[in-house]
Amino acid sequence: MSWLIVGLGNPGPQYEGNRHNIGFLVVDELNRRAAGSFRNKFHGNHAKIRIGNEDAHLLEPTTYMNRSGISVGAAASFFKAEPSRTVVIHDELDIPHGEVRIKVGGGHGGHNGLRSIFEHFGRDFVRVRCGIGRPPHGDVSGFVLSDFNADQRATLTTFVDRAADAVESVLRDGPLHTMNAFHKKAAPN
Repeated sequence: MSWLIVGLGNPGPQYEGNRHNIGFLVVDELNRRAAGSFRNKFHGNHAKIRIGNEDAHLLEPTTYMNRSGISVGAAASFFKAEPSRTVVIHDELDIPHGEVRIKVGGGHGGHNGLRSIFEHFGRDFVRVRCGIGRPPHGDVSGFVLSDFNADQRATLTTFVDRAADAVESVLRDGPLHTMNAFHKKAAPN
């Protein structure tokens, strides 16, 4: 049985550099590593690739964030995807910028993309949570729909690589091992 790997974001060039689109950036990196090719399918961009010994279907919903579940539900139904073999990559306000965390199941925490997936697919999938931090003040929706700042862009490649490595680890070693590997605190100096 193959894996379904979903990166959340919004379609269109006006959203490309937004914090909310980190899921798309990670899926693009996985696709690049595997030399895959996207085509329009399941209300999104889809590519079939191999990660190690595993077949995987990459998906970037083009339904806009708030309706991501329509795309995920269609792909999951077609591929008979089980939540335990589905990975969703998304931005996370409650994790500092640049940190990557793994989680299985849980609530949506106000994330409308996750809320939509819950409605159309379920909730017990694996999550690769990409920390974007919270704004110091102001509107959260404006923050997630704004571009990474200059300092963040300088480290974005490393951030995306680490999240893509986490996805590959989930497929290779399982979520629990990946949690242990990616959640380790740095040793104090």
